[in-house]
Amino acid sequence: MKTTNWKVWLLAARPKTLPAAIVPVLLGTAVAVHEGGFHLIPAAICLVFALLIQIGSNYANDYFDFQKGADTDKRVGPVRAVASGLVSPQQMWRATLIVLGLAFVVGLSLVFYGGWWLVAVGVLSVLCALAYTGGPYPLGYNGLADIFVFVFFGLVAVMFTAYVQTGVFTWAGFWAGCGCGLLSMNLLVVNNARDIETDREAGKRTLPVRFGYRYAVIQYCLSALLAFAVPDMLMRLGYGGWVYLTLLLLPVAVILCLRLTRAHRPRDFHLLLMYTGQLLLAYGVLLSLGIVLS
Repeated sequence: MKTTNWKVWLLAARPKTLPAAIVPVLLGTAVAVHEGGFHLIPAAICLVFALLIQIGSNYANDYFDFQKGADTDKRVGPVRAVASGLVSPQQMWRATLIVLGLAFVVGLSLVFYGGWWLVAVGVLSVLCALAYTGGPYPLGYNGLADIFVFVFFGLVAVMFTAYVQTGVFTWAGFWAGCGCGLLSMNLLVVNNARDIETDREAGKRTLPVRFGYRYAVIQYCLSALLAFAVPDMLMRLGYGGWVYLTLLLLPVAVILCLRLTRAHRPRDFHLLLMYTGQLLLAYGVLLSLGIVLS
């Protein structure tokens, strides 16, 4: 068995994607605060659960992409732990099961706040994290990963974080989840746009593989711009003008759209992925602040 250290596992956890787990919990908690139902403990549990699901999904992706031949020496993206030999496939598979198992155990404690039916949500989250690149019909290999990200790291994560604190689902949670899900999807779009050639060779039929690089640019820009329409939907629900704080980031989103049109080198995509994660985090902070102040 190969020896590894914490830096290798941190690399495999893909820190640049972790805002996709943090932001929905932040937004869901902001909605709960606005509704007068903020509770620290369930909010903290949701955060740990979301982070573990995200990391477990990334570990599973590392394992299954290696097994299916999507991660090769032709790949231009960041080093993958299994493909580079830093971690054996057996180690990564065990780590995946341990992290997702911990996520399920942590999520179980939410039944005290939202009822036993939340067990089904936890099971589905774990199964989808594995089905992202594994199983008989992997989502990431059939152009469905974008839907998975939008639903689970957008709608589900935001709405259920608010629900376990307030006991109700709200339209505010729905729209905040849409904004979060759209920007979270863009992390995936950057990855898929970068890996078009190697994904095509491996039979990984992502949306950019199916429809081309131009489609990826259009999807990225449309998702970014639609996310900035969310404050208007919240205003229609009676929220105050503070929700428009997110518009301060609109020029940044436009710049990132332009950068994607000109991205060619691995470094271009590396920076774009980092900036997309930062945009998601800043968007979540400003929209959460706007919701609370409203």
